[in-house]
Amino acid sequence: MADSNAHKRASAQPEIAIVGELNPDLIVYGAPRELPEEREILTSGFTLTLGSSSAILAHNLSLLGSKVTFSSRVGPDALGEMCCQWLKEAGVQVGHVVRSASGSNTGITLILPLTTTRRILTYPGAMFEMGIEDLDLDYLATARHFHLSSLFLHRKLSPHIPELFREMKRRGLTTSLDTNDDPEDKWGGVLEDVLPLVDVLLCTEDELAKIAKVEAAAEHVASKVPLLVVKRGARGASAYTEGHRIDVPSLRVDVMDTVGAGDTFDAGFLHQWVREAPLERCVAYGNLAGGLSVTRAGGTEAFRDSAYRQRFLLQHWRQGTLVP
Repeated sequence: MADSNAHKRASAQPEIAIVGELNPDLIVYGAPRELPEEREILTSGFTLTLGSSSAILAHNLSLLGSKVTFSSRVGPDALGEMCCQWLKEAGVQVGHVVRSASGSNTGITLILPLTTTRRILTYPGAMFEMGIEDLDLDYLATARHFHLSSLFLHRKLSPHIPELFREMKRRGLTTSLDTNDDPEDKWGGVLEDVLPLVDVLLCTEDELAKIAKVEAAAEHVASKVPLLVVKRGARGASAYTEGHRIDVPSLRVDVMDTVGAGDTFDAGFLHQWVREAPLERCVAYGNLAGGLSVTRAGGTEAFRDSAYRQRFLLQHWRQGTLVP
């Protein structure tokens, strides 16, 4: 169920090629909802861990047992090196992460969890500078499946994203997209151009409402892509395809931190989907992976603990279905 030889997988031909942003998350716990100016505020703790939606996905997908390659751009600094090392330890192939000799440093995200919501501050850094010239299309095409996360954070790459998806499909790969949030809250532009080239669109309920801007959002978006998967947090997830809807409840666990839960759902879903598992099983495994993620701080810490990860998966997964 989980890998036993991460480094051997790292050199193997990939099943899934991921393009996305790469930066650490600094998660600071115990901050008040309102932050007064010109005062030193004491907090209760912090976690410095692998961040960015696409990197969390790659890390946890690899530890579920998929062969993953990751393409991105980082700065010439310790943060970029640290993020690549975390991915390598999980078995992700990072030989196609570009380490720029000049330009911006690696980005970083500061997350302040509140009671039911969170504040997120991101310095994009090198992720804004990744262009199509940083990607080895021939190598990406050796995979069976292509995925891109954080559509609106790829400023330089953005005009070429439809071209990138079109080329991957021309070479026989299936494709998926998780838009994640749009910091400018525009939800247009490249999105409309890339949707016809996407086989699987993964999004949250909030993102779905912003993508569609109509009442029957799911039905509207599902008419544009072969498969739409909507993440509903504690209420599980739904899949829409060919006029049908499948609902799968979430796994009930003690929640410590929801950072990266949606990206980890993607990992569980894609791990099963590329193996052509039944759709309900894919959604259930996404819920399983997301459930594991929220039991530890940060988006990857629950997966980094090999014994804990394997015990959790064995406890909650039997014959292709969730065990409460």
